[in-house]
Amino acid sequence: MQTHRQSLSVLLCAVLALAGCGHELKVTRVDSGLVTDLSGRWNDTDSRMVAEAMVKDALQYPWLGNFSQAKGRQPVVVVGTVVNSSHEHISVQTFITDLERELTNSQKVTFVAGKGERDEVRTERKEQAVYASEETQKAPGKETGADYMMKGTIATILDEADGTKAVFYQVDLQMIDLENNTKVWYGQKKIKKVVEKKRTIF
Repeated sequence: MQTHRQSLSVLLCAVLALAGCGHELKVTRVDSGLVTDLSGRWNDTDSRMVAEAMVKDALQYPWLGNFSQAKGRQPVVVVGTVVNSSHEHISVQTFITDLERELTNSQKVTFVAGKGERDEVRTERKEQAVYASEETQKAPGKETGADYMMKGTIATILDEADGTKAVFYQVDLQMIDLENNTKVWYGQKKIKKVVEKKRTIF
């Protein structure tokens, strides 16, 4: 009986010791612009860098100057759908926001709100028509229509063998003339990442 009790005591101590052996959580604040590739998957750095490069490329093509010369004003641009055709869960909305920021800050185009934002603003105008004073109501039918829409896809090709994984990202964007559906610009950006799993030797 004594031996049995001693065995239970040893077992109980071992369980309590294991329960207490947790990993301490360490949080370090870093610069938001710092490249942090932890998993090898698409991340905020990829989103920002691809958006910057592709918008810069788009605004260097002749469609921009041709439009401004013909119309005497900046073209109005809206960002449409970006489809995630990759094998990963990618925050497409973050990428769209990065594109919108780059287009707006370029000061070379007039940027208008996308579909979701327009619906919210239209609802606000409808409520103003009921609840706001006539002097401050914003009338419908005065929106600025877009001349061009930027839209595209994010796709991946995955190759893996012996603990090493190669991920190939391809982002395709197009600028489409909303009046005649012609594609005035086609851009493509590629990223390739190689992820190796380190082997631990005991």
